[in-house]
Amino acid sequence: MEIIVDAYDEEEKAMGWYYYLKDKIHFPFMAKCNQTLAKSPLKSGEQVTVIQMAPESECLDGMWVQVEWQNRKFAVPLVQLQPIEPDEDTTEAIEDWVYWTDLGYSF
Repeated sequence: MEIIVDAYDEEEKAMGWYYYLKDKIHFPFMAKCNQTLAKSPLKSGEQVTVIQMAPESECLDGMWVQVEWQNRKFAVPLVQLQPIEPDEDTTEAIEDWVYWTDLGYSF
């Protein structure tokens, strides 16, 4: 909750999370898709390279990251990915986001 303590509306909550994740996650890193989602072309078990946060405008409904996969670059929801051998800061940031969403919070 410290991440969004000063947020007054949904957009401010989204940007609080966006900048927390952007500052704390160390890109690039490898990740494995942990679930198939209708809004993403990835299937469970596929591996991607996560290269950066998606643009701010893409993260107003959830946190999205840009990935490289099969010679293409596109954005997928961060909750769809499980990092492979991430550093401590990356692990903490992603676990914070997943925990927050698992509690049912949203923007």
